[in-house]
Amino acid sequence: MIFLKIHKSDNGDMVAMCDESLIGEVLSEGAIEINIRDYSEFYKGELVSKEGVADVIDANRVYTANVVGQEAVDAAIGCNVIDPESVKKVGDIPYAQAFRVSK
Repeated sequence: MIFLKIHKSDNGDMVAMCDESLIGEVLSEGAIEINIRDYSEFYKGELVSKEGVADVIDANRVYTANVVGQEAVDAAIGCNVIDPESVKKVGDIPYAQAFRVSK
C-alpha cells in the first residue's frame, strides 16, 4: 500500500507518495538523506493500492511530486507523474522528484 497526499495550491497539486512500509524510516547514503520519520505527515494522506493511485491523481494538475519507495515510484510512473529516467536510489530504495515548469 502507498500513502498518498495531495497538497493543493493555486499553481496545481503537489503530490507526496511513499510506500507504507517506509513511514518512520530515515534513508541515507552518502550526502543523500530522505527523512520520512520526521516528515511523515507530509506523506500520510490516503492509503491506496498501487492500482488505485490513478483514481486519485490528475496528472494534468500535478506541478510537483515527491515519491519514495518501489510501489510508489512504479505507480507514479504508471500515472505519467514521474519519468522513469528521473528515478534515483538511496541504498536500494528508489525515489524521484518531478517539477513542471510553465511560462
